[in-house]
Amino acid sequence: MDITLALRALEPKGVTISVGGEIGEVGTSNSTVEELEAFMSGFNDTLRTRAPGMAGLSKISVQSGTSHGGVVLADGKIADVKLDLMTLQELSQVAREKYGLAGAVQHGASTLPDEAFNNFPRTETAEIHLATNFQNMLYDALPGTLREEVYAWLGENAKDERKAGDSDEQFYYKTRKKALGPFKRAFWDLDAGARERLAKAYDEKFTFLFTQLAVGGTKDAVRRHVKPMAIHRPAPGTAGHVVVEAAPDDADLSD
Repeated sequence: MDITLALRALEPKGVTISVGGEIGEVGTSNSTVEELEAFMSGFNDTLRTRAPGMAGLSKISVQSGTSHGGVVLADGKIADVKLDLMTLQELSQVAREKYGLAGAVQHGASTLPDEAFNNFPRTETAEIHLATNFQNMLYDALPGTLREEVYAWLGENAKDERKAGDSDEQFYYKTRKKALGPFKRAFWDLDAGARERLAKAYDEKFTFLFTQLAVGGTKDAVRRHVKPMAIHRPAPGTAGHVVVEAAPDDADLSD
């Protein structure tokens, strides 16, 4: 609740930030309608008491069989996921019809098999989380020497996060996101060949995902419902300004 209040206090005039809630614990038992109703009832009652008239949540994250980043086996492979699509569909429906939300959010979709993604439009899932997959693609593209340097850094700087039973593959997979900041310069300075291969792989993956998620042909709906505003903010540490301009009417947003 405090996070929601803080975000609303910082919103530019005319902008409503999309704020999501979360029920259940990712990687444990699947969420239920009863959990969703209990959470939303408590949240909305508290919001009405503390900030009458304030905008609430727009989406709700649920547990339906996945986990953040996937479950890493000792050999470094990712365990198969049994995704409960009925749970996802039912909770999305209740979230929309009873509470006016966009629907349910799917955690940990990065490690799902390719054939799973076309289920999300069918179950009317509001949002899916994919960051880990693109991080994995980055690390797969690294030259061996740079990857070894990253892993040596993790061995020293993330050693406190290593569990007693972790293999090297499990430890590095679970902690390597912590190296993205310290090694940002090295990642930006990859040779042209590595950058081109990575860009091509990203293009192919986005094309696949946008196709499976039925993004094509949605330009008219985006234009009708999404009204971007020009926001002017001073850039940190400079005298200039960062400007986010509204998209022109003829911008090709989604086709």
